[in-house]
Amino acid sequence: MTKKIICFGEVLFDVFPTHRKIGGAPLNVALRLASLGVNAQIISRIGKDEIGKELLAFIEKNGVATETIQIDENLSTGQVIVQLNDKGSASYTINYPVAWDKIICIPEDEIMVKKADALVFGTLVCRDSVSHTSLLEIINYAKYAVFDVNLRAPFYTKEILINLMMQSDFIKFNDDELFEISAFMNSPYHSLEQNILFIAEQTNTKHICVTKGSHGAVLYYNEKMYYNSGYKIDVVDTVGSGDSFLAGLLSKLLYDENPQEAIDFACALGAIVAKNEGANPKISIQEINAFMNPQILI
Repeated sequence: MTKKIICFGEVLFDVFPTHRKIGGAPLNVALRLASLGVNAQIISRIGKDEIGKELLAFIEKNGVATETIQIDENLSTGQVIVQLNDKGSASYTINYPVAWDKIICIPEDEIMVKKADALVFGTLVCRDSVSHTSLLEIINYAKYAVFDVNLRAPFYTKEILINLMMQSDFIKFNDDELFEISAFMNSPYHSLEQNILFIAEQTNTKHICVTKGSHGAVLYYNEKMYYNSGYKIDVVDTVGSGDSFLAGLLSKLLYDENPQEAIDFACALGAIVAKNEGANPKISIQEINAFMNPQILI
């Protein structure tokens, strides 16, 4: 039976020096999930403008349900200015306020979240009290709450992070985020594994994943650690790589597949995204499998 995952949060355009691409972490996750055969939907808000129409058409074309995308009469569709360094790593200037800052919680959305297999959300959507309040309401209806930590200074506080972690069934960090959050929670530990266990105990979370850039990831799943040491690639840009990683991981774990196979698949998918331009390059499951096993022809 096809699983249904609802993503909550920002939908926007990433504006690069020479072009623009559709993005936003929750949308990137939803788009990748849909490409992997998962029933994906997004709760968000766009402006009543041309780029909003363009965004909506793109989402629908790529198989993500859009009936829970709200239209704002006053605020514009979100845009983020992206700058890349010489290694392809991105930094972001995020416009505020925009339409996705004002997502309203409505009864129909609550019903959909209640029926879904998982709810995915991040930190950035909490920068405005309207969307933050809506998220806190909707989490109450989630069967499986997935917190994709995306620290974008200055748009988060310790209190917001701790509260979201306490309500989550699954938390995804990158290694810098893990150490930053562990430090302000007064962790006495220095190793990555020790801090994963520390966060798990402090927040009563049984499922935690930490990505390590080109060095792969660590998955803590039902009291056991699983590792992938990464794939060597030539990086074009890292935009959306972690989002596709999370989509790949959830697409396996929610079907009760082996956690080791899940993290291997997710790392491969994230690597393929990083060696392409933008957050949402077209990638088939056959291409992912061939990347993991080069002896297999596509």
